[in-house]
Amino acid sequence: MAMNPFLSCPGFTNKPVTRRDLLKTASNGFGLLALSALMADKSYAGLSGPRGPDLPPKAKNVILLFMPGGVSHMDSFDPKPKLADLDGKPAKLESYVAGPSRKWLKSPWKFKTYGQMGLSVSELFPHITAVVDDLTVIRSMVSEFPLHARANVFFHTGRNFGGYPSLGSWVTYGLGSTNNNLPGYLLLNHGDNPPGGLENFSNGFLPATHQAMSVRAEGTPVDNISPADPDAIQRIKMQALLEQDQAYLKTAGKEQAVEAAIANFEMAYRMQALTPDVLNLDKEPESIKKLYGLDAENKHKRSYGLQCLRARRLVESGVRFVEITPPSLFGNNGTWDQHDALKVGHETNAMVTDQAVAALLKDLKSRGLLKETLVIWAGEFGRTPDTGNGDGRDHHTAGFTIWMAGGGAKAGLIYGATDDIGNKAVENPVTVHDLHATILELLGLDHTKLIYRFSGRDITLPDVHGRTVKDLIS
Repeated sequence: MAMNPFLSCPGFTNKPVTRRDLLKTASNGFGLLALSALMADKSYAGLSGPRGPDLPPKAKNVILLFMPGGVSHMDSFDPKPKLADLDGKPAKLESYVAGPSRKWLKSPWKFKTYGQMGLSVSELFPHITAVVDDLTVIRSMVSEFPLHARANVFFHTGRNFGGYPSLGSWVTYGLGSTNNNLPGYLLLNHGDNPPGGLENFSNGFLPATHQAMSVRAEGTPVDNISPADPDAIQRIKMQALLEQDQAYLKTAGKEQAVEAAIANFEMAYRMQALTPDVLNLDKEPESIKKLYGLDAENKHKRSYGLQCLRARRLVESGVRFVEITPPSLFGNNGTWDQHDALKVGHETNAMVTDQAVAALLKDLKSRGLLKETLVIWAGEFGRTPDTGNGDGRDHHTAGFTIWMAGGGAKAGLIYGATDDIGNKAVENPVTVHDLHATILELLGLDHTKLIYRFSGRDITLPDVHGRTVKDLIS
């Protein structure tokens, strides 16, 4: 008589089924069980394509020129003559840096007015003076956090902690990219990141396709972009991988996350041919290279000019959101963070960035691209009108200056104001949430409708705080 294989051997009891055994045998195995949990996660929403604009868009693309560290507003685009009268006298400033030994500090640079708008610009930025009538200058920005990492993440995500999508991620989630062979969100840096790190450029809970891809100025721009094999061999390998992926897709069912992974492999393959061509500047005329300062003696000025020229080529190729950060020359707190040696630090940073920024605006405008490309020049906060050591300024969130250009922003406008010493925004304050809402509207996105369901609630970029500043829109 044959023994029933499902009965235990005499003298032995049945071994209880462990949780691990159950996961191995149930639902076609542990891998598909994990996958099924992932598929139930709302963070995989939006893989089927962008939602599209809610309003008639004025801008198609964004270039964010982020200046980490805190540019001094009263030394750049918001002159305060009263500080010259107060210079060296004891300061009475109510802030986290207030102290008995602090003194008012005048600007070490002279200002002149330029353009039909009559914008006052310090001698730090001689090249910007040629394009001032294209600018929308906001002198009344306010932020909430005087610490670099938190302020940077707040500026990018609208939150002061990690795990939330950045502005660029929200834009690509809403609009996608007009070039299917390139990522929609690119970060052009110099091999480093500002305080707050990659959280500044993270997709957060949005699908991974909305995270920024980093492109370095020096060395290999993008890792692993050059194929290791001849094209014929690589095609065979790709075909084998795709056949495996398609077979797995059949067993998993029609799942968006699996399809997205396959699409990412295919994009990576296409990028191998297109990305080097877009980033290669050999075909650019010498006059354009010179315009951006690629012939400069200073290597940092050359590398920043290189990234600005690449930014123009990328938006020209259909990349939706490009962010450029400058090289970090003065420590790891952001290159504009001059608590001391204000004159040396700000002059060096302005020398590195000024020509290329002005060139970018001129180049975009000459090609008819500025009207559809929103350019934003901003840092995370400004700097104090007083000093604790006589040689620098400290972090300041109660009032500072940024500017925009193109993309439907109202050109030739000076919006808002700080008081007579640059201490506080006293006219038309603009919060970071307000700025985000305004940027989204310029792109045709209603910030109240650009929603993502996560952890049981509907999330937006400006949260419940933002308002569109209509006066900034042409």
